[in-house]
Amino acid sequence: MSVRGRAQIAGAYEHPERKIPGKSVAQVHAEVALGALADAGLSMGDVDGYFCAGDAPGFGPLSMAEYLGLDNLSYLDSTETGGSSYVIHVGHAAAAIAAGKCRVALITLAGLPRTQGLDRGRGGSPESGFESPFGPTTVSMYALAARRHMYEYGTTSAQLAEIKVAASHHASFNPNALLPREVTVAEVLDSPMISDPLRRLDCCVITDGGGALVVVAPEVARDLPRRTVTVLGHGEAPKHAMNGHVDLTFTGAKWSGPRAFEEAGVTVADIDYASIYDSFTITVLETIEDLGFCKKGDGGHFVSDGALWAPGGALPFNTDGGGLCNNHPSSRGGMTKVIEAVRQLRGEAHPQVQVPDCEIALAHGTGGSLATRMGSATLILGRED
Repeated sequence: MSVRGRAQIAGAYEHPERKIPGKSVAQVHAEVALGALADAGLSMGDVDGYFCAGDAPGFGPLSMAEYLGLDNLSYLDSTETGGSSYVIHVGHAAAAIAAGKCRVALITLAGLPRTQGLDRGRGGSPESGFESPFGPTTVSMYALAARRHMYEYGTTSAQLAEIKVAASHHASFNPNALLPREVTVAEVLDSPMISDPLRRLDCCVITDGGGALVVVAPEVARDLPRRTVTVLGHGEAPKHAMNGHVDLTFTGAKWSGPRAFEEAGVTVADIDYASIYDSFTITVLETIEDLGFCKKGDGGHFVSDGALWAPGGALPFNTDGGGLCNNHPSSRGGMTKVIEAVRQLRGEAHPQVQVPDCEIALAHGTGGSLATRMGSATLILGRED
């Protein structure tokens, strides 16, 4: 069943704070839920579908549904694929709405890693006994992918730095961004090495916060005062370690992207704006290639010379500053990617970075690690007619 045109995003809200002491994760979930519902012109009583991932405390959707007072639920989804979960949730919500399972779906994300620290929670996973003894870290895994891409295709650190520079330029117009200062390629290259070849400014920020989305049936959207955004296409795909024969130079976007484009009935040439998951600069570069915006191996050349800058670049991206500069709540960036795509399609991004006549936007999420196992999700959204 195609989800094209079967659901609308009616509400979107990003928590404005990047450090939130004195509150619980459940409280932040509630705050962003109320923000998104108010943005849509709806209330908790209207919600009959609820979606959350591994960041939700307690018993996931059961605990949160009770905490939020969601008394009319007929559909629950707790799909967990790390940072891409919330991009997947939009597709799943659209499918549930198309199937008649619910009419108003609420999706929430919240976390407090900046004040409470990171909790990876993967100690009991099937692979942990084989990998954990060797001490891998998140950044070291992405560094392996970056180094292999450099080896295979001649990608340079300066080219990766161009991604950070574009993100920082956009963040300079975002009053809520954790890092609102513009940086240069030279500053990125001069920042401390974290895991060769990735430097500190190649890495995303760590923030408290969260976000929420409200996805509704078209008949609900017609009665709302707010401009909505149409779900056109959705794709998702895992990529795993392939029994040790993993190719570090590509991501799951190789499969999720074509599925989303096919369902939406559009091509890369139709995309006016792209929200690309940016846990690290290498994540962006590989994803752009895998989505088809350039050939595999040409990503370094593609991102140079202002290609990612809004509003006039070849592919304006992450106009809120993205995870590299603005916000990476709970170390999960998929939610904010959808939120900024909604802003662009509504014409509500900052005037300095708003893409003129933005009609079709892409939001892409990455979960897990480029070097081991990951889940990719691609969403194509359109401006309401």
